[in-house]
Amino acid sequence: MTFDTLQVHPHAALLTGGQAALEISQPLGGIWRLRSRPLSGMNGFPPKHSFAVVGAQPLPFTSERLPGSFQFSAGATRLQITEQGSWQLWQEDRPVLSGSGSSGEWLPGSATRVYRSRLNLDAPAAERYFGLGEKTGPLNRRGLRYTFWNTDTLPHLPDTDPMYQSIPFLLVWSQGRVHGLFLDEPARSQIDLACSDPERLTWEVEGPELDLYAILGPTPQEVLERYTALTGRPAMPALWVLGAHQSRWGYSSAEEIRSVIEGYRRHALPLDAVHLDIDYMNAYKVFTFDPQRFPDPLALAEQAAEQGVRLITIIDPGVKAEPGYTTYDQALSAEYLVRTDRGEPLLGEVWPDPAVFPDFTRPEVRSWWGEQHRPLLEAGIAGIWNDMNEPSCASFHSAVDLSEVVGRTLPDSARHGTRRHLEVHNVYGLTMSQATFEALERLRPGQRPFVLSRAGFAGIQRYSAVWGGDNSSYWEHLEANLTMLLSMSLSGLSLIGCDVGGFGGHSSAELLVRWTQLGAFYPLMRNHSARGTRPQEPWTFGQATTDLVRGALELRYRLLPLLYTLMWRANQTGTPPMRPLLWHYPEDPIAASLSDSFTLGPSLLVAPVLRPEHRHRAVYFPSSGWVRVDQLDGQVYPAGFRVVEAELSTIPLFLAPGGILPLAEVAQHTGTAHWDKLTWMLNPATDGRFDLYEDAGDGPLEGELASLRIERHPDRIRLQRSGVAHPGEQLVLLGLPHGASVSASSNETEEALYIEPDSDWSELEIRF
Repeated sequence: MTFDTLQVHPHAALLTGGQAALEISQPLGGIWRLRSRPLSGMNGFPPKHSFAVVGAQPLPFTSERLPGSFQFSAGATRLQITEQGSWQLWQEDRPVLSGSGSSGEWLPGSATRVYRSRLNLDAPAAERYFGLGEKTGPLNRRGLRYTFWNTDTLPHLPDTDPMYQSIPFLLVWSQGRVHGLFLDEPARSQIDLACSDPERLTWEVEGPELDLYAILGPTPQEVLERYTALTGRPAMPALWVLGAHQSRWGYSSAEEIRSVIEGYRRHALPLDAVHLDIDYMNAYKVFTFDPQRFPDPLALAEQAAEQGVRLITIIDPGVKAEPGYTTYDQALSAEYLVRTDRGEPLLGEVWPDPAVFPDFTRPEVRSWWGEQHRPLLEAGIAGIWNDMNEPSCASFHSAVDLSEVVGRTLPDSARHGTRRHLEVHNVYGLTMSQATFEALERLRPGQRPFVLSRAGFAGIQRYSAVWGGDNSSYWEHLEANLTMLLSMSLSGLSLIGCDVGGFGGHSSAELLVRWTQLGAFYPLMRNHSARGTRPQEPWTFGQATTDLVRGALELRYRLLPLLYTLMWRANQTGTPPMRPLLWHYPEDPIAASLSDSFTLGPSLLVAPVLRPEHRHRAVYFPSSGWVRVDQLDGQVYPAGFRVVEAELSTIPLFLAPGGILPLAEVAQHTGTAHWDKLTWMLNPATDGRFDLYEDAGDGPLEGELASLRIERHPDRIRLQRSGVAHPGEQLVLLGLPHGASVSASSNETEEALYIEPDSDWSELEIRF
């Protein structure tokens, strides 16, 4: 790639040469966009519709021609590109990243004339790579290679790739500073993270264009704020979504659903939602109920609601091709379906056989699909679970070239309007979820939509929760899923989870307990298992296991004030609830690669047990002054690795210096996000503050903040409260020296100072 001509346009600059063109722009502050493609006589770039980018507001920048190079500047950042095509990005006179330009070629033997574009970036030895969404492998992805091609895969192993989702967003760490790279290309692509060449990062796309966004930091929070401003903030869930969910492929009748809910209530196990898998449908026809096994879905939903439980139904994109079935007839007559390259509707096999596939890339199809949900909502269904939407397809009734089928999906040459499937495959799940989310907003105004999607692309956080797909009941998956969730958190996803207990295989009692303990800290907590495996309802493992699972579920419901506030914060800023230690301690090279512990929010360190029969584990404290929350032992932990006890009944939890943890009372299901009684756990070793968000738990975001502040002095601690008051508050101060006293009502022990202030208190002082 070489350049010899610079053209300056409003909010964009165009470099051209003999073989290629490069468009430079600044879509938001702190983000540079480099869009490259072969020149081929082109004078400028064609308009592009991005399925991922929704927040671009192009900003002005300066462009100038220098001897042998071109320079583009905005604020404290500058981008320099040589005539030979190499480039370097600077922030505050520090180099951030550099590359050697892009190249392309026609792929040999391709019936559909596929062009492959390639971008090379320098990969200094000190760099570590994080993110990329739902991928297997370690948190630090250096030395690995991944493919972005949404794929139905079961089971997945430590090196399985690709997976169900494609989030081509990379977080680059170098000596404590972080920046991001986002490739806005929904076609099949690969990234090589210093695998083939230890000094090079290579991105390849099966298409004529490379659309790269370089997102500046230097902290993870700044990068994620900018990335989610570009691709959309996570949707704010209703409070009930953060409660416990129960699901199984195999709940085959309304009576079985009632039995599951009754079992939860009989054993005093908190529960807010039950998911109905494919067995509720009439002959696998989406938007229908089997008339014999689910004769009165509205009555079932109403009876569940009386127990504080909501119902969620699975919906697949494969529509049964059966004349007389309304959804199929409408899609066929309106020409809303994906077609073969010969022009007829593509016929395949999913659960229904044969099946056709709506073309969700078109707005009119999304609007029509959304309207199909009306009967489900009228039957009392509270949320929609989109599955098999990679899209998955097992076989074909249409004549297709099987060499163009990569994985269990549609052929590359299938047509979505004017686009080939190869070009838009990775956004199929995203656009299906968009259709569902917008329909729930339209059909049920005043209630926040709940959509759960298996497949996705960058921007899926705007519409849907996502989970890690069909995992298995292995201890290895317990740990691997935690790493996967932390990678998803670093990729703009907030409402995330993995199937608690494992989907495939047979969970043991101990595995279910440990997984439920960890799942209590997932933003989305769902116990889900497959037909043919042993039941995973807690009481099926006996009373002892039921009691231990109950303890974990009750902890989950006590954590709801924190979780709800963190989801609100994600909606406002893109900051994820689950955070690897890298998030708060990027300057610590040990913390930067740990994935066996994490923080929920700014100050609660969660150290789950990930091995069978382990009753101790090593915990890394990135600073001194942490105190334990699940066991008030009075110990203050210094920095570094320490071995802690972890009996089967507990998950080790620690509060950072200055940390504040709001806890609610135990409940059997959610109500509103106005907390009448709160317990504030505090570590007053340093100054700290927490802003608690409260509202009705659904509907418009018109809530209020309750703020609690710690001011630490050598001989005293001052607590200040403002905002919403809670009549039943209790303060628990941890790690205090002996002899602390307070004028308010208190109960001092060796481990903590318990204070029950008046409901209208605004300030307390603790003296030593």
